[in-house]
Amino acid sequence: MTAEQSPESIPEPASTSPSAVKVEESFSPPASPVATTSQYHDRGSGLAVFGVIQIVLGLLAALMVPLVALGAFLTRFTPGASMRPAQYISGMATYGMIAAVLLTLGIGSVQTKRWARALTLVISWYWLITGVLITALMTAVLPVTVRTVLHAQQNAVGESPALSAPVMAVILTVIIVLAALFLIVVPIAFVVFYGRNDVAETCYHRDPIERWTDRVPLPVLGASVVLVAQALYLLSAGFAAPMFPFFGRYLTGAPAVAWFLAFAVLDAYLALAFLRVKAAAWWIATVAAPVRLLSMAITFGRADLMRAYAKLGWSDAQMQVLSSSPFFRSHVFLWWSLVSSVLFFGYLLWLKRYFRITTREPEAQPAQAG
Repeated sequence: MTAEQSPESIPEPASTSPSAVKVEESFSPPASPVATTSQYHDRGSGLAVFGVIQIVLGLLAALMVPLVALGAFLTRFTPGASMRPAQYISGMATYGMIAAVLLTLGIGSVQTKRWARALTLVISWYWLITGVLITALMTAVLPVTVRTVLHAQQNAVGESPALSAPVMAVILTVIIVLAALFLIVVPIAFVVFYGRNDVAETCYHRDPIERWTDRVPLPVLGASVVLVAQALYLLSAGFAAPMFPFFGRYLTGAPAVAWFLAFAVLDAYLALAFLRVKAAAWWIATVAAPVRLLSMAITFGRADLMRAYAKLGWSDAQMQVLSSSPFFRSHVFLWWSLVSSVLFFGYLLWLKRYFRITTREPEAQPAQAG
């Protein structure tokens, strides 16, 4: 304050309504690095460590691409293989996408970028929730599936299987424990670390430039990530196994591909609109979600899944493998997909508060001269 200025000459800040204060506290980035330097612990080393972990996981995912390709090659010499070439291609594309995401986020975390911290946090939540569902599904279905396969082999050959029941129990336990490690424990560690205020302060201090993720509430950013993943899944499913559940029957062939493509485009649009926190996008998503749920529920309850696979041109040997598996016979995966969709619909309803606040917030007025 200069000698010419008096306290009375300094203009008072504009009054702020309680709702605006609440919004600012919820969605504003941490205060400027200069003001908070002494109030937080720098987590640059932790960001580098977790970034390296993501890079390693990305390299492991990239390693799966040639392994899947090798599996596709070996199936040429395996009569009655239950997977088709398109499914192997879809698997390679999925692992390639996962590898690209993990490598990008890992490098961004090492560089303490704001966007890397925000995306890692929301993706880790998505990773954790889906990981819990997948682990629960494996724990319930995998032992029954293996037991059924071993029993079928014993009846076909007339001899006891090479691996005894206790040995198979140990192998299944190891598989489930490893799945829980990568699908539950690892994302929990990421959620706990990247959710810390010190980590956010470190990124805002070392990366002072505003990023596109700063303009989106983290819960809305998470929904956008889910919509992107859903769009990619629809494209993959339409390519690998075009079988679309449509109000009591499975569409196959060109009609199924068209519906998969249409919903993939819709999800991609909603993902971009969510990044802009558009209220219209929320309404479209909440109207489309129950329509999808209704179509899936009616189809899963009435249609014959095996007949739909037969329409895709699967061989008799492939159909026999599918029909003998309790995983497909009980529609476990289909009902798991339905439960996942119900959870996401509930999450969409919860997100309404963010869109309401954003649409009602008045635009900033230019300062008046004099």
